[in-house]
Amino acid sequence: MITVTIPKTTYERLKRHAEAYRRFATNVFEAVVRDPIGEITDDFRKTALYTEEFLHDLDAGLCKSSLMKRHAHRTTQARSQRASRRS
Repeated sequence: MITVTIPKTTYERLKRHAEAYRRFATNVFEAVVRDPIGEITDDFRKTALYTEEFLHDLDAGLCKSSLMKRHAHRTTQARSQRASRRS
Protein backbone atom coordinates (compact mmCIF):
# COMPACT_ATOMS: atom_id res chain seq x y z
CA MET A 1 0.00 0.00 0.00
CA ILE A 2 1.18 3.50 -0.80
CA THR A 3 0.70 6.26 1.75
CA VAL A 4 -0.24 9.69 0.47
CA THR A 5 -0.10 12.77 2.67
CA ILE A 6 -2.46 15.66 1.95
CA PRO A 7 -3.36 18.77 3.89
CA LYS A 8 -6.24 18.42 6.33
CA THR A 9 -8.27 21.04 4.45
CA THR A 10 -7.96 19.03 1.24
CA TYR A 11 -8.98 15.86 3.06
CA GLU A 12 -12.04 17.57 4.55
CA ARG A 13 -13.03 18.97 1.14
CA LEU A 14 -12.70 15.52 -0.46
CA LYS A 15 -14.71 14.00 2.36
CA ARG A 16 -17.51 16.57 1.83
CA HIS A 17 -17.51 15.88 -1.91
CA ALA A 18 -17.70 12.13 -1.29
CA GLU A 19 -20.66 12.58 1.05
CA ALA A 20 -22.42 14.89 -1.43
CA TYR A 21 -21.90 12.32 -4.20
CA ARG A 22 -23.22 9.54 -1.95
CA ARG A 23 -26.39 11.54 -1.20
CA PHE A 24 -26.83 12.40 -4.88
CA ALA A 25 -26.36 8.79 -6.01
CA THR A 26 -28.82 7.57 -3.37
CA ASN A 27 -31.47 10.00 -4.60
CA VAL A 28 -30.88 9.10 -8.24
CA PHE A 29 -31.21 5.38 -7.62
CA GLU A 30 -34.23 5.83 -5.37
CA ALA A 31 -35.91 7.79 -8.16
CA VAL A 32 -35.48 4.81 -10.44
CA VAL A 33 -37.67 2.62 -8.26
CA ARG A 34 -40.45 5.05 -7.56
CA ASP A 35 -42.67 3.42 -10.17
CA PRO A 36 -43.90 -0.16 -9.94
CA ILE A 37 -42.23 -2.62 -12.31
CA GLY A 38 -45.42 -3.06 -14.32
CA GLU A 39 -45.59 0.67 -15.05
CA ILE A 40 -41.96 0.74 -16.14
CA THR A 41 -42.45 -2.06 -18.66
CA ASP A 42 -45.75 -0.52 -19.82
CA ASP A 43 -43.91 2.71 -20.60
CA PHE A 44 -41.43 0.76 -22.73
CA ARG A 45 -44.29 -1.11 -24.43
CA LYS A 46 -46.11 2.13 -25.32
CA THR A 47 -43.14 3.32 -27.39
CA ALA A 48 -43.60 0.32 -29.74
CA LEU A 49 -39.81 0.15 -30.08
CA TYR A 50 -39.26 -3.10 -28.16
CA THR A 51 -40.21 -6.72 -28.80
CA GLU A 52 -42.40 -8.61 -26.36
CA GLU A 53 -39.45 -10.90 -25.66
CA PHE A 54 -37.34 -7.90 -24.61
CA LEU A 55 -40.16 -6.54 -22.46
CA HIS A 56 -40.57 -9.91 -20.77
CA ASP A 57 -36.81 -10.04 -20.08
CA LEU A 58 -36.90 -6.46 -18.78
CA ASP A 59 -39.74 -7.30 -16.41
CA ALA A 60 -37.99 -10.46 -15.20
CA GLY A 61 -34.71 -8.61 -14.75
CA LEU A 62 -36.30 -5.81 -12.76
CA CYS A 63 -38.04 -8.35 -10.54
CA LYS A 64 -34.72 -10.06 -9.84
CA SER A 65 -32.64 -6.91 -9.43
CA SER A 66 -31.13 -6.29 -6.04
CA LEU A 67 -32.05 -2.59 -6.31
CA MET A 68 -35.74 -3.42 -6.68
CA LYS A 69 -35.61 -5.99 -3.91
CA ARG A 70 -34.04 -3.47 -1.55
CA HIS A 71 -36.37 -0.61 -2.43
CA ALA A 72 -39.59 -2.35 -3.53
CA HIS A 73 -41.33 -1.10 -0.38
CA ARG A 74 -40.61 2.47 -1.49
CA THR A 75 -42.50 2.42 -4.77
CA THR A 76 -45.05 5.17 -4.87
CA GLN A 77 -48.54 5.37 -6.22
CA ALA A 78 -49.19 5.07 -9.93
CA ARG A 79 -48.02 8.08 -11.88
CA SER A 80 -51.49 8.65 -13.22
CA GLN A 81 -52.72 9.16 -9.67
CA ARG A 82 -49.83 11.51 -8.93
CA ALA A 83 -50.48 13.46 -12.11
CA SER A 84 -54.15 13.87 -11.32
CA ARG A 85 -53.30 15.31 -7.91
CA ARG A 86 -51.03 17.91 -9.54
CA SER A 87 -53.80 19.15 -11.86
